[in-house]
Amino acid sequence: MRIALFGPPGAGKGTQAALLVSRLGLAHISTGNIIRAAIKAKSPEGEEARAYVREGRLVPGKLVRKMAEDAIADNDYDRFVLDGYPRTLEQAEWLDEFLDSNGTPLESVVSLYLPDAIIIERLSRRRIHRETGQNFHLDFNPPPPDIPAKMILQRSDDRPEAIQRRLDVYREKTLPLEEYFRSQGKLVRVDAVGSVDDVHDRIRRVISGDLVNDRR
Repeated sequence: MRIALFGPPGAGKGTQAALLVSRLGLAHISTGNIIRAAIKAKSPEGEEARAYVREGRLVPGKLVRKMAEDAIADNDYDRFVLDGYPRTLEQAEWLDEFLDSNGTPLESVVSLYLPDAIIIERLSRRRIHRETGQNFHLDFNPPPPDIPAKMILQRSDDRPEAIQRRLDVYREKTLPLEEYFRSQGKLVRVDAVGSVDDVHDRIRRVISGDLVNDRR
């Protein structure tokens, strides 16, 4: 099973990818996690990426491509869910070329969707631990009371005005992937409104072909 999972910020990609990993035994290939791990390990790729991350710039596409391809190869090109890659049409073409050359094309591309108002509400309620980086949500996963309030921060890109900018970038750069993968008959759209388990059930049903009408 080879799946790519994408959607706007706050759609729950990371949460749903983790469930697919735990319940289907897939490998979770997150380019964000890969970049952070490479930086922590001080690998050549990590050192190259560090400067971009430190300055708040996007890591170059070719560097992200190499990291993603290495992670896929390490997993024998199969049984994975991609989270956060591809993000652009260029990356989608790179990914197709790489997987096709190994005879392991993507089988399903799951696009999560939900209204902007819900996205902004979700993300603006997220918080992060200043030292550990642990994520919390004021409604669904609040920080334990024994953590001092000064240690809990709101990320600058989780403020409403920043979220709207992120959504604008998503529509410009990533949303066109829907048409790209739809033309290949691989796209499945999933409503991301509802509980984590409800959304996960919808994903499981479409990737198993039970909701063939959602391949549109």
